[in-house]
Amino acid sequence: MIISSDIELCRKKFEEIKGKKVVLKTNGGRKRIITYVGEVDYCYPNVFTVKCERNPGEFTIVSFSYVDVLTRTVRVGI
Repeated sequence: MIISSDIELCRKKFEEIKGKKVVLKTNGGRKRIITYVGEVDYCYPNVFTVKCERNPGEFTIVSFSYVDVLTRTVRVGI
C-alpha cells in the first residue's frame, strides 16, 4: 500500500534533481523496454515531466507519475 507521505517524499526527491540529467526505463510490453534520457523539467503534485532531446534542437516532453516510480513500473537512474 502506498501512503501519501511516500508520494510526497518522492516528489521532494524529484524537486532536488530538477534540471539534472536522468535515465528512465519503462516497460513497453512484450519484453520491450523503452528508455528515455533527459532532464527533469517540472514537478507537479501527482506527476513530473522529463524533457528529452530526440534530435538536435528537437525536444519531447514525457510525463510520469510518482506512483509509477514507487511501484517500480518506471526505473530511474541518475
